[in-house]
Amino acid sequence: MDLGFLFQASIPSWEAVAILFIFFFYLAIAGSVLPGRVIPGVILSDRTRLQYRCNGLLSLLVLVALLGVGVKMNYISPTAISDRGLELLSATFWFSVLATFLLCVAGYSSSSQSASLKPHITGNFIHDWWFGIQLNPHFLGIDLKFFFVRAGMMGWLLINLSVLARSVLNATMSQSMILYQTFCAIYVLDYFVHEEYMTSTWDIIAERLGFMLVFGDLVWISFTFSIQGWWLLTNKAELTTAATIANCLIFLIGYLVFRGSNKQKHMFKKNNKALIWGKPPKVVGGKLLASGYWGIARHCNYLGDLLLALSFSLPCGISSPIPYFYPMYLLILLIWRERRDEARCAEKYKDIWAEYTKLVPWRILPYVY
Repeated sequence: MDLGFLFQASIPSWEAVAILFIFFFYLAIAGSVLPGRVIPGVILSDRTRLQYRCNGLLSLLVLVALLGVGVKMNYISPTAISDRGLELLSATFWFSVLATFLLCVAGYSSSSQSASLKPHITGNFIHDWWFGIQLNPHFLGIDLKFFFVRAGMMGWLLINLSVLARSVLNATMSQSMILYQTFCAIYVLDYFVHEEYMTSTWDIIAERLGFMLVFGDLVWISFTFSIQGWWLLTNKAELTTAATIANCLIFLIGYLVFRGSNKQKHMFKKNNKALIWGKPPKVVGGKLLASGYWGIARHCNYLGDLLLALSFSLPCGISSPIPYFYPMYLLILLIWRERRDEARCAEKYKDIWAEYTKLVPWRILPYVY
């Protein structure tokens, strides 16, 4: 690819804009009308709670079924996404810029005093645009924060499926592609099976909705998490049987740690007396869980996330650093986020946090960090 081609492909085409619009329109309708459990969010500072309709799994399955029918009837090309990767990336990026600019305008003009919509204005536009002004802005009754993270996760799977279709058509299907696609599909489907756990994550309960989150959800998740699939379209990796087994074990361990730790945290927030690994939980100061995974490291879920990211890249072998961009970036991001979390928790919980850090000294990886 020359620079002229890359420049031309990075300009959003009308086809890419249409695909993005149809995708968002479907998610808005499906998220509103399809049945699903309504989960109360955490109690906010003004004692209110948002309600989340967790029908992401059904929305995803219906969407994939509709696309499958469209492909079968030759209405849709299975490679419509993979053939317009850079165009869709550009369209999604500029949508993120525009959407967060409008969120800033709405935040600056808001006079609401509710915890969800109260504007947090610093006077620095770049800061307000990047980190956001409002905690949980809505548009036409849609919780935008929940909507964008759902769109990002579904977008990642749709990109992968289109890349898989291109691999089949190009006759380049390999064991590495099968491993990568399988791991990612399990991860995304598991996310939507346990979608209610998202309602108690830091992004939902504490981060305001700005460019950092919108870009992260729509662009970063969808397009950087799929780099390995794109790479495998034009590159071949030979894996030994031992390497394949080791890769599967890393994925399994990462999944168990990631899902187990997030489940323990979610259940503890719903009931701080729920058993952890069959025993009553150890609670510091009546607020902080120090049992199970959370008694091993203060951010054990990050360890699981890093192992999963590594397992997505290992099918590509070690001939190129490109497939490892995601786990390398994620390592930097999670250490930065862990530092922010630690500072906020120290300020919020004070002596309780100090007691907790003495009881659980490791941040992410026991005996290392």
